[in-house]
Amino acid sequence: MGLDRVYFTLFMHLREGEQVLKIYRHHPTPFVWQIFVAVIGTLPFFFMLFLLQESFSPKIFLIISLVILFIFGIVVAYMSLVYWLDKFIITNQRIVFVDWRLLSERDEAETFYHEIQEITTREKGVLAYLKAFDYGNIAIETASAHVVIEFPNAPDPEGIRRYIYHIRTSLHDSE
Repeated sequence: MGLDRVYFTLFMHLREGEQVLKIYRHHPTPFVWQIFVAVIGTLPFFFMLFLLQESFSPKIFLIISLVILFIFGIVVAYMSLVYWLDKFIITNQRIVFVDWRLLSERDEAETFYHEIQEITTREKGVLAYLKAFDYGNIAIETASAHVVIEFPNAPDPEGIRRYIYHIRTSLHDSE
């Protein structure tokens, strides 16, 4: 939890008496699919380079290949960082979703347990029984009837929904 501690110090401020109970990140399967798409996106560049290799000296060919790999590495590092920074945080007082759309732009949505009206989940049907495909969307609505938090590609959305209801019930019973 060392990196998460740095994250909370830099980007999120906990209230007095607030404790983080669970942190969820997006399910890795859609992320792996995005990386696969990025790999497929680099193939035309390597194909063009292969077709034009006779036009270049071996040294220039190597430099161009390394530049393409370097750009691909930057794209993968950027995607990984945005993936890691997105968090669905459950505390003992509220639920917070931090969505980094870009490294320079983030959205933060929060709701307190007493404001929650409904939690809806959407999963991938029969495939959700397989752990690799057990992801979907979770939406938390408040009394104002608009979605406050929508967490896409959530791991085990039904499990998150049950956990939130469990925390909400235990907080209500302790009052």
